[in-house]
Amino acid sequence: MQPKTAEWVERSARLGYAAKGFVYITVGILATLAAFNLGGETTNSSGALQAIARQPFGQILLAIVAIGLAGYVLWRFVQAIQDPEHPNSHGAEAIFRRLGYGLNGLVYAGVAYTAVQILAKAQGSAEGNSTQLWTARLMAQPFGQWLVGTVGAFTIGFGFYYFYRAVKTKFREKLKLHRMSQAEQTWATRLGVLGMAARGVVFVIIGAFLIQAARQADPSEAKSSEGALQALQQNDPWGGVLLGVVALGLVAYGIQLLVQARYRRIDPT
Repeated sequence: MQPKTAEWVERSARLGYAAKGFVYITVGILATLAAFNLGGETTNSSGALQAIARQPFGQILLAIVAIGLAGYVLWRFVQAIQDPEHPNSHGAEAIFRRLGYGLNGLVYAGVAYTAVQILAKAQGSAEGNSTQLWTARLMAQPFGQWLVGTVGAFTIGFGFYYFYRAVKTKFREKLKLHRMSQAEQTWATRLGVLGMAARGVVFVIIGAFLIQAARQADPSEAKSSEGALQALQQNDPWGGVLLGVVALGLVAYGIQLLVQARYRRIDPT
């Protein structure tokens, strides 16, 4: 990759991490307000984008977020194709890592497309639950229930991987710690641990719902992150507390992404 191209990709990636962080902060704030009955709502990335669009200068903010998410998608695809951060890595681990980058890029390509739809006022209220739609399509395939159950198991495993990253503070390895003060390192670590743990909780709940959908052959049992947060809220008598803790964790995760936008090691070459 040419130096100028690499520099452009790096800037796009940093803007992408910031945009992703902004989305997570919005989701977390809305869920925190809902947890304390202050008028928020449990929602997913699509709901967060719609909330952004409703704010003063929301269309401008949403356009910046959409551009940033496009930059994040570009970076993920560069990682999937070239894996520049692990130049000497081979074998199954490298293959799965590249697949993970590619899948993550596709997911956020969908989020960026949703932002564009909202900007174009093309997304109506009858959008439906995309998680349930793709679950139904997958379940309609041969061995569909097994496929959905397998996806659910992998999703739970991914959640536990986030717990592992939180406990081991693996995210610190990708930060330019030498450019951060001791206080910045401490708070970046605390926010990262809380944020990774919250993400892990959400993935485990989503995976559990997918397994339940597979067992009952009922796609309506599948839930997105919005459904996972609602499940926490409905868990009496501590639903509000559980939702509040996880919601604050999502805010922390979003802030940690802003830290990555500033201090992450990004070398597209």
